[in-house]
Parts: sequence; structure tokens; C-alpha cells
Amino acid sequence: MEPPARFEACTPPRSRDLSGLLDAIRACHACAAHLPLGPRPVVQAGADARLLIVGQAPGAKVHASGVPWDDASGARLREWLGLGAATFYDPSQVAIVPMGFCYPGRGGGGDLPPRPECAPLWFDALLAHLPRIELTLLVGQYAQRHFLGAARKATLADTVAAHAEYAPRFFPLPHPSPRNTAWRQRHPWFERDVLPLLRERVQAVLGPPGGGRT
Repeated sequence: MEPPARFEACTPPRSRDLSGLLDAIRACHACAAHLPLGPRPVVQAGADARLLIVGQAPGAKVHASGVPWDDASGARLREWLGLGAATFYDPSQVAIVPMGFCYPGRGGGGDLPPRPECAPLWFDALLAHLPRIELTLLVGQYAQRHFLGAARKATLADTVAAHAEYAPRFFPLPHPSPRNTAWRQRHPWFERDVLPLLRERVQAVLGPPGGGRT
């Protein structure tokens, strides 16, 4: 892999204003030279959000629309969580922060990994602006590697199966991409045993569907 682009191209603002920070992220071009479609950072966050979803990186469809999880993977993720689009896309309830903010392009086996510049450049500043997060969903191996570190298990399946060890702060998940259908078929316990618990945790944080949290 080529070395990360120099970080001087983008600098987190010193302002404590979340809006200004999000503007800076969306204007970032730190790794523009490595992005086949150019930079278009995709992020959603509000200071009152209680649920944080950390995924991989936008796909080509999300790059085109600028809307996070605006694809088949997002539809399946919302089904897993038991959330409608109105709640999912409400930044006062749900923050969506991928490991890489921009579409990284495609490789031989699918989309390339998230660019390595984003997390060290932006995550500390952004997470500091999300003080009310109660639950962080770690979707896929890149998010789990970053947040769980040595606490990860040997495989993604083992990490997901051990989700109780990371509660109440984190909940590891496989990626909901259609490309992972075979994984779900090999691990039927995920949909049978894990998803009901996931929905319970999400409802405990955000309130039941159609209801409001007091």
C-alpha cells in the first residue's frame, strides 16, 4: 500500500463548534490523490446523538448521493437495527462516522479498504463533540480493529459472537453488504440470536419504534 497522504492538506479547526468541524471534514482533500472519483466525505453527526455507527467507507452509490448507507447495505442495516429512515437519518439521534469518509475505489475483491488518513486526522476531534453517545456499533473488521484493538477475537465471527464482552459501550457487527450473504448463511446464530439483542440495545438507547425517548 502506498504511504498515507500528508495531513497538512486538512487540519481540524480549533473551534469547539461541531458544525464547523463537520464543514471541515466535508471539505477535506487530504487523500484526494488516491481517490479515483475524487473526495466527497460523507458523515452525519449531532451533539445530542446517542447511537454511533462506525462503518467501513462509502460505496460508489453513497459517493454519488452523499447520503450515508444509501444502498442495499444500508437497507439491511436499518432492518437489523429495527430503525426507519427518519430515525436513522436524524443526526440528533444517530451519528454515522465511517472509518474512511470517502469512496476509496475498487480492487480485485470489491471496494478497497478505507483510506488510512481519516481516523487519525479527524476521529479524536469528532468524537469529543459527541458526549452523549451510549452505544457504538462497530460494523466490520476495520471499525473493530480501531476501537477494540487487542480485545478483538481471532476472527470477525468470534468477535461478533463475543459481543457481550464489549457491552454496554460497543456492539460489533458484520458488514451488511449483500456480498456477505454467505457469511450469514454459515453463521445462522447471528440472525437468530444476535439481532434480537441488537434491537433491544438500540431501543434502549433511542426508544421504541414510533415512540420518543424521554
